[in-house]
Amino acid sequence: MSSMEKNLFNLKFAAKELQRSSKKCDKEEKAEKAKVKKAIQKGNMEVARIHAENAIRQKNQSVNFLRMSARISALMDKFERQFETLDVQTAQMEDTMSSTTTLTTPQGQVDALMMEMADEAGLDLNMELPQGQTGSVGTSVASAEQDELSQRLAKLRDQV
Repeated sequence: MSSMEKNLFNLKFAAKELQRSSKKCDKEEKAEKAKVKKAIQKGNMEVARIHAENAIRQKNQSVNFLRMSARISALMDKFERQFETLDVQTAQMEDTMSSTTTLTTPQGQVDALMMEMADEAGLDLNMELPQGQTGSVGTSVASAEQDELSQRLAKLRDQV
């Protein structure tokens, strides 16, 4: 597990823990309200005031825990979206780089290397292809790939 995944897991765990703490505060608030009611019934207003303050404090703490949990969840969502965008951009860049390096390899050097290797192996290499076919096939494939990559890049830019 990478450190990025560990951090993401820890954030998710912290968000869940904050939600649990909020629920616990809600329960404590209800208990404090019950104590307020009992103290009022007994006529002990000072104790009732203390329990009422505790109930309000628990309610505020519950809301704060929920806010923190929501912030962490929002942060995780934003991070995950950016990470997915980065994956797409990385894949696109790798595709572009591989197609660019393939297309920019000089045909003369490729032919010369193939002839050299054939000579070393003692083979006769018949490399007579019509010149018009090699250029047009490579160009049409390159332009189709370039169009597709341009469209994907435009979509990514629109998302950001």
